[in-house]
This record gives sequence, structure tokens and C-alpha cells, in this order.
Amino acid sequence: MTLSLDYAALSDVGRVRRNNEDSAYAGPHLLLLADGMGGAAAGEVASAAAVQVIRRLDTATITGEDMIEALAGAVHRANERLSELVEEDPEREGMGSTVTALMFDGQQLGLAHLGDSRAYRMRDGRLQQLSHDHTFVQSLVDEGRISQEEAFTHPHRNLILRVLDGRPDSDPDLQILDVQAGDRLMLCSDGLPDYVSDDVIAAAMADGTPDSVVVDLITHALEAGSNDNVTCVVADVVETDPASGPGPQLVGAAAELAQGGTAGEHTMVVRTAASGDGDAGGSGGPVDPEELRYAPRPPQRFPWLRRLGVLIVVLAIVVGGGWFAYSWTQKQYYVGTDGDYVAIFKGVDEQIPGLTLTRVYEQKTLQVDKLPTYNREQVEGNIQADDLDAAQAIVGELQRAADECAAQQKPTPTPTPRPTTPPASGKPPVSTPPKPPASTPASTPTTPGNGTADPDNCDGVR
Repeated sequence: MTLSLDYAALSDVGRVRRNNEDSAYAGPHLLLLADGMGGAAAGEVASAAAVQVIRRLDTATITGEDMIEALAGAVHRANERLSELVEEDPEREGMGSTVTALMFDGQQLGLAHLGDSRAYRMRDGRLQQLSHDHTFVQSLVDEGRISQEEAFTHPHRNLILRVLDGRPDSDPDLQILDVQAGDRLMLCSDGLPDYVSDDVIAAAMADGTPDSVVVDLITHALEAGSNDNVTCVVADVVETDPASGPGPQLVGAAAELAQGGTAGEHTMVVRTAASGDGDAGGSGGPVDPEELRYAPRPPQRFPWLRRLGVLIVVLAIVVGGGWFAYSWTQKQYYVGTDGDYVAIFKGVDEQIPGLTLTRVYEQKTLQVDKLPTYNREQVEGNIQADDLDAAQAIVGELQRAADECAAQQKPTPTPTPRPTTPPASGKPPVSTPPKPPASTPASTPTTPGNGTADPDNCDGVR
């Protein structure tokens, strides 16, 4: 079984807007819709540029899981194109566009989505939304703070959170979807679902051809009072030869700019009878609703000055942080060895190429080899001190430990026995056994902190 698409695309500028910032494309292997935003910051340029880049995916050579990688790459390239356009004309700073694309390989669909345009599928009479809105109210619904019905009438339902805007964090949602004969697919800008309920959309999609359905959907939006551009792409999955399907269709701002016109001249926009011929968007009319979307920012006249300012701030933070770190190291002290002697060092014992973080603050007369074994190992490994006074105290304790070891190393003199005088009687003298010496209390092994040395540690003293 060979599956193919029978499709139609239509865009309407709407009752209020004076320019069309929507762009759409429909082809044998790609359905694509982009809704530009930014008001005077050229939303129509953004949507047209996105469509012109991504429409190159309309080819039969990309299939299966490769569609996801291809879609991600195309959206990334479109984002880079928007960045280039802002570089070329700083007046475009703040423009952006949604992107919703369905890629078809004859067996399944690849979906890429960014923003609040939508993708739907009608299967067996049931309407299913395939995309997930990147909007403020949808985040409230996801968190359970409001219901889907409340979101439909929420005053901030058009506030969009993620969009294609030339910045590096514009990553789309990506997924592979199954498809079968009889499925009806639909892409639309927010000008339709913001004013028309899912029940009405489902009823319009239940019957008719793709051409008649796009007209019905846009008519419903305009009759419901939509004050935005309205664009729809509808495609039926059918069992026919792909070569017999319609040719590629390009509508909206992308078609107008491709013809050399402007997005406000309506050169390629098909208007329905329900659109009317009034121009409510003239001077003195209501505020353009597109001005409220995605918080459009004022253009930057001198973007290079902004970049220079950012660079200066970053350098200041790096230099300031480095100086603060260096100043901190120079307030640290420790006791270590300087050759054969104990010394107090200022700084930290770390090695950084081209930078000295430590120096001898004061060398002492205490020799390292006069210290008990344990204390000598401590000094050779450096003894950290809270401040200079603490370092001096540590040296004092080491000196006391060395002095005590030196005292223990002095030899004890042996007493000389006194000669005995023989008695006058001529009897041999009677020797009196010497009295045992009084016992001396054993030394208590401690650390240099209490001024007493451990005799076992003194073995290594030279």
C-alpha cells in the first residue's frame, strides 16, 4: 500500500490586521506553518525566512528516524537565518516566529514544533492535538492551576514562552508519529484555536475536501471575531500515487515576499466572503494584538555597543573575582620548612603558572632536625594557621617540644663510690648495700601543645 498526501493551504489577513505575518507551505512530503511576531519588528520577515529554509525538507529521500534529525537541523538553520537578518538590519531586533512542521515519508510522520501554532490529527472521527503549546496559560494548565476551559478565555492566552528568534536556545519539540490511510492532518496559526473551540474545529474537519475544509475553518475564525491572521494547512492521507497529488503550495507572507510584494499588500492571500472589506486596523483603531505577543523588544540601534558592554562586564567580573581570590590567599599563614629551619609562610602552598601564591614571612632559628619525629613530619607537611598569631603560637609549641627532647637526650652522670676505711680492730669491713634511688615519675607523652614531648618521638632527634 502506497500512502500519499492530498493537501490544501490558505491564509487570511483577518478583519483587524493590516499585514499578514503568517506563512505556510504544503508539499508531498512536508506540511509547514510559521506565525511571525514582533509587530513593527518584521514578524512577516521572520515567518517567511523560516518557511523558505525549512521547506527544503520536502523530499522523498529522508525517511524513518532520519526525519527527526533533518527537522532539528532545519529548524536550527532557520534560527541562524533569523540571527543573520537581525545582524543585517538592527531594526528587526525582537522579531520571531513559531514553527510547526509535519514531515511525511509514506509510512510515518516527523513532528517539529516551537511556539503556539498547532498540529491536529483527525482519526476515526476523533480530533487529537499533536503539538503542545509553549504558552503561559498552557504552563498553568500543565501545573493544574487552571482548566483547559479556563485557558480558552484567559486574558494572557496569547503570551508565548518559546519561539524561533535567532537565539541559541530555540530548540523545538521533536517526535515520530504513526499514520494510516484516512487520517486528516491540520496545521493552523493561533488565530483559529484562540477563537474557535475544538468541537467546532472537529465538526469542520469531519467532512469535505482539504480545499473546502481550510475555507470553512478560516470562515469560522473570522465569524467568531478573530482579530489575528488566520492560516490553515489541511492534508488527507490517501492510498494513491504520490505523483498524482497537487503541486507545492506557498501562502501568506512567504508567498507575498517571494513575489516581490510586502506582507501588507495581500497579493497572494485568498480572502473569503466572510472576511468583509473593512479595515479596522487603520489609524485610531484598536491596538494590534500582535504587539502583545512574545513581549516585542525595541530595536537596538548599536548592537556592537551592547556586545562591547557585555564583554566589559564579563572581563570585570573575571578580573574582580581573580583579584578577590588572590587577596584572600595573601591573608593565609602556615608553618613549614625553609631549608633546614622552621619558617612561617604567608599565602597558600599551591602552584599556578606565572603566579606566586606563597612566600617566607619569617624564618625561625629552630632547626627541623631538632624536632620530635611526629612534629617534624607535621612541619614538613605544612601546619595551617588561622592567622599570624596562631602561626607564632605553633612555632612556640614546636620550640618547647624541641627543648624537652634536647633535655632528655643529655647523659645522666654516674656517682663515684666513696672509699671505706678499715676499722681499727682489723676485722674486714662490712659493706652496706646502697639505697635504691628514689623513683622519678615517668614523662607523660603528649603533643607540643602542652609543652611536653613524647620520648618515643625524640628517637629521631639529632
